[in-house]
Amino acid sequence: MRIRFKVAALLVAIFALLGTSVILVGQFIIMPGFAELERADAHTAMRRINYTLQSSLHALAVSAIDWGNWADTYQFVVDHNAEFIASNLTDVGLRQLGVNVLLIVDTNGKVIEGREVDLQSAQPLGLDLTRLKALPADFPWRPNLRSGRPARGLLRTNLGVLMLAGAPVLDGKEHGPVRGMVIMGELLTHAAVQRIGAQAQAALTLLPPAHGQLAQPEELIESPDVTRIYRTFDDIYRRPLMTLRVDIPRDVTRRGYVAARYATALLAGGALLILVLLLWALNRMILKPLAFVTRHALAVGRDKDLTTRLDMARRDEIGILAREFDRMVTRVAEQRTQLVDQSYQAGFAELAKGVLHNLGNAMTPIGVRIAALSERLRNAPADDATEAVAELQRGGADPARHADLEEFVQLACRELALTVRSAREDLALMARQTTVVQTALSEQMRSARNEQVIEPVRLTELLQQSLEIVPDACRQRLGIDADASLREAGVVRVPRTVLRLVLQNIIINAAEAVRDAGRERGRLQVSAIHGSGAYAGQLHLSCRDDGVGIAAENLERVFEKGFSTKSRETNQGIGLHWCANAINAIGGRIWAESDGPGRGAVLHLLVPLAPAEEASPAAAARAVA
Repeated sequence: MRIRFKVAALLVAIFALLGTSVILVGQFIIMPGFAELERADAHTAMRRINYTLQSSLHALAVSAIDWGNWADTYQFVVDHNAEFIASNLTDVGLRQLGVNVLLIVDTNGKVIEGREVDLQSAQPLGLDLTRLKALPADFPWRPNLRSGRPARGLLRTNLGVLMLAGAPVLDGKEHGPVRGMVIMGELLTHAAVQRIGAQAQAALTLLPPAHGQLAQPEELIESPDVTRIYRTFDDIYRRPLMTLRVDIPRDVTRRGYVAARYATALLAGGALLILVLLLWALNRMILKPLAFVTRHALAVGRDKDLTTRLDMARRDEIGILAREFDRMVTRVAEQRTQLVDQSYQAGFAELAKGVLHNLGNAMTPIGVRIAALSERLRNAPADDATEAVAELQRGGADPARHADLEEFVQLACRELALTVRSAREDLALMARQTTVVQTALSEQMRSARNEQVIEPVRLTELLQQSLEIVPDACRQRLGIDADASLREAGVVRVPRTVLRLVLQNIIINAAEAVRDAGRERGRLQVSAIHGSGAYAGQLHLSCRDDGVGIAAENLERVFEKGFSTKSRETNQGIGLHWCANAINAIGGRIWAESDGPGRGAVLHLLVPLAPAEEASPAAAARAVA
């Protein structure tokens, strides 16, 4: 299929997908979801209203229980004393209780005493309930008068809906016999309705009785601006008494329409999106493949990598060009492989020669220590001590001879102990030096695979590790000054083994430079500088000695293979040459500075710092494996 037809088909498919997605999402997900949220909010608001109304009835019931379980009330039902009425059944007392009416009824339903008051004006209400001499015969709470069960509910009166609560009259200790009931009521006025709505955080309305009956106890009606939910409440006779309405503004739906308008705007902006997608498609199908082929051709022209192939599974003109180019690169790669195979052995031998040089440096102090250890063991008075002990065991010697033998044995034991302790220290150091040999061999294997182990290390510790594999003669001739910058550098991530061997060679060369200057002892100062500018992300190590120095014409040649200003009998010009190769192999750089013969020299190492992820435990584990 031609590229032009591919782009056209993609354009049509994106248009169809975009339009269909916007319509389906708006119709079946966004708008129905908003409407359902509003319905759930309305039902929740009505549940809060019902809970608040029940809480008001509960508070009324608590006051009725408090008055009913009062010894003075219990006595008043019996003797009807006027002092109780004058002291307690007052307008002030009712207003403090927050009730409009209070009735005290005996077990026969007779109203012993009743009081009413308007909580706002403190005037009588004219409530029909307070004019009763006795509770009606069909009053639902009559059975509770003798059983002592409390009750609460709603009651229709001539002044509106009355919240009512009753509690049995007890002796003050919640004991009987029951002598009647205390009934308290609060009118559900407009202010009370507003208070209940405010507590429930909803817009509440008490509908008049003429509103009509609901088909269900709770109904929900939606209009364009408001969602209204209605609920009918029964009175204590279980007859519908009143209807409460909660109004929920349809803010969610309005926001849904706003979202729909945004969706329309999104559809209008689809043309711009299509332009972007078209450019992306052209880039992916034409421009990017051509750029990829071009970059590949340039890389091959620079002789960077002949192993990669384009492998484009395309049937258009770009695919044909890529396949022909791959076949050409394959033929070139076969010729190059032959040349690389021939030069590999020569390069490997050069690398091995440098490693053998480092092994020689490491083995020299081991051989010296072994010879010294053998000499100390040979000179130890072991045989003489054995003969002295044997003579002591035979006995028979005069006391003076016996005392001389014991003193000799003691001296011999002390000398043997010092010899053993010294031998133990030499063996420990030789064990560490042997580890260096093993590490160098391992590094040779890793170098053969072009791998370098990146390790986190402190420069002061790295310098100390390098000193351990330096011959004793060099350490005795050269003092090392570790600059404070080594400690300030903290932990760096470098090829530790390679850098350790390079520092070993530098220390040995500095010691030999001090010897050639005709001095018994010299100094080597090592400092660290974090690279900046063009050397950002690299570690700069400076090693300054006070040895014989380097002539200006030899500053570049000291790193050449086989070049040396020292005797051919003791030096073959390999050490610094290997250091240069090793530093270059890890992407670094080494160079020398000197003010001239007799004025010392400075060797500079520039080593790239690896990021943290390259020195991860997993990478180190793979390298060791």
